Amino acid sequence: MWSRLTFGDELRAELGSPRRSRRLSSSPRSRVWRVELPETSAVVKQIVNGPDADERYAREVAALRLAARAETPVVPALLATDPGERVLVLEHLDHRRPSSDWIVEYAAALARLHATARPEDVGALPRWQGPNQADIDSFLKLAVALQVPVMPGVSDELDDLVNRLDQVSGHALLHGDPCPGNDLHTATGIRFIDFEQASLGSGLMELAYLRIGFPTCWCVTSASAPLLERAERAYRTAWRTATGSETQDGLADACAGWLLRGDALVERARRESKDHLARIPNQDWKWGTATARQRLVHRLGVVSQMTADHTSLGGVSSLTASMRQRMLSRWPALQPVPTKRP
Repeated sequence: MWSRLTFGDELRAELGSPRRSRRLSSSPRSRVWRVELPETSAVVKQIVNGPDADERYAREVAALRLAARAETPVVPALLATDPGERVLVLEHLDHRRPSSDWIVEYAAALARLHATARPEDVGALPRWQGPNQADIDSFLKLAVALQVPVMPGVSDELDDLVNRLDQVSGHALLHGDPCPGNDLHTATGIRFIDFEQASLGSGLMELAYLRIGFPTCWCVTSASAPLLERAERAYRTAWRTATGSETQDGLADACAGWLLRGDALVERARRESKDHLARIPNQDWKWGTATARQRLVHRLGVVSQMTADHTSLGGVSSLTASMRQRMLSRWPALQPVPTKRP
């Protein structure tokens, strides 16, 4: 439904009356306009739809305020809010086409974003939630459905993995959905937008996006090994500069955690609705730039390689390699996920 701009009296008193407005495309969970104000151009975003709309609005406002601490800006400036209407007014920024090695600058900006939260911010946002026992069960059932033997000890390895992820330390400001499209490539650097799923946790959970293929995103990309190494090095350098500390180990755990999550095969509106891994043997479906089977084959390959020399995930490495090979044998027409963002 095409709706009129929501811009109440308090916002007009603070920022002036909009001279022009234009509706922009957005998800069904929000309405977004570009507006011309007396002093500047701005973006107006209103959170709508669903019983969690108030929570999503509160997360976005809290995350933008935490992120505003960054010495080099990593988000648009938050100009004003109208909590009653769940409206945010943000600085307008012009987006430029990303370069071919965009993930290097992206990774550095992501580290600077993560570094804006401090230990005393615990409680300002929910804590990041990883996979659970139901995800383990679904993943192992998929292996059985693909006729891949599950060796003794693999279930225990996955139990330990989930426990490690649940207990991992960290208070980084996590975007929650750091996808291509939620990053604005501007003349002065990358800025992130759309923080409705923001949380606090370990930054490795989002650094893993680069290898595992942007699991919560419509746009999947697979970068070359040299480019991944540059990007991860840029992240660690930016984190060290911002915090004075080194990044934690645990990237293999983070990638394996994303592999377990069947909900990371569908768009947000369809998550927490059914066991999506159970659909894989009988159904493939397109979401954005890749199908569910393409996404899963990519993730299986990443995890099998990353855990090959991982003492606590050796069985998982063998299992994921076998599952990937079985999928490629069963569906030989499956193509690799894209190497470039659209």
